[in-house]
Amino acid sequence: MGLIIYTDGAAKGNPGPGGYGVLMVFGQHTKELSEGFRKTTNNRMELLAIITALESITKPGIDVKIISDSKYCIDSVTKGWLQGWVKKGFKGKKNQDLWERYLIVAQKYSIQFQWVKGHNGDPGNERVDALAVQAAEGNSIAGTGLLIDEGFESGKFN
Repeated sequence: MGLIIYTDGAAKGNPGPGGYGVLMVFGQHTKELSEGFRKTTNNRMELLAIITALESITKPGIDVKIISDSKYCIDSVTKGWLQGWVKKGFKGKKNQDLWERYLIVAQKYSIQFQWVKGHNGDPGNERVDALAVQAAEGNSIAGTGLLIDEGFESGKFN
């Protein structure tokens, strides 16, 4: 396998302050990412973690394995729900802005998804959970405090 990416999202209140965490592993190299937002949802942060990780890849076309505890994200892609939502113009579906962003970046890679049970001792999942929670508290790796989730706060995509 090429690049392994662990992702997680968190929201305190759902909606409430939220954040995402990413751990990217390529051979012996690792990279962590996280950002926090003042008002968002857990599902948005789970999805934004995946998008941000994919957007940060610098080697186009590599094989990617995304490991997540989000059934929402994984099932939406692997069970074909997302393609159905696209055909129906996302009518009645949340997070259209993020799903459209995912569709653009996902085209660049061969992506395999793996679900992992959250809070079950998997070191990668535990790390990204900690990053997401810290980011939701305003302590992100990006050091930006709590940002505005325009898609959520505008009310257009939730």
